[in-house]
Amino acid sequence: MPKELIRIIEEKGIDVVDLVLSAISRSDPSESIKIRLDLARKYMSEAREYLVKGDAVQASEKAYKAAEEVIKALAEKYNLPEYQNALKEGRWYTYQLSSVVNKLSGALGNWVISGWSSAYLLHVWGFHEAKLSADDVTGYMSEIEKMIKEAEKILAP
Repeated sequence: MPKELIRIIEEKGIDVVDLVLSAISRSDPSESIKIRLDLARKYMSEAREYLVKGDAVQASEKAYKAAEEVIKALAEKYNLPEYQNALKEGRWYTYQLSSVVNKLSGALGNWVISGWSSAYLLHVWGFHEAKLSADDVTGYMSEIEKMIKEAEKILAP
């Protein structure tokens, strides 16, 4: 990819992975869902590695990204209006993810809202504000790990 294009993508805050997954989803939603679940597992593994190193900031953000991928995959599986809107807009907004969480929690169980709430707390206080220690992050990451395990029961073939 040309360096100028990469610079513009970074400046605009464009999530290239999400754009590619949206394109895949249009032709093969099951493949997109599988990739999102794989990404969630990968991000969670990276979060654990950062936690071992004592890097609460990066652990927090990777754990958040894991939860975000789970919510997007579930929204896609159930073809929720927020998912359709994200396809149309070409991106996801946090308020859409929160709306998905509310809907799915009622249908699938409190593990959805518990995992998402933990992830969002890590995103804000662990990553953006950098106010949490590695010890502080542990319990919240456990909730996200539970969310991934529950989602695997629904999303994994």
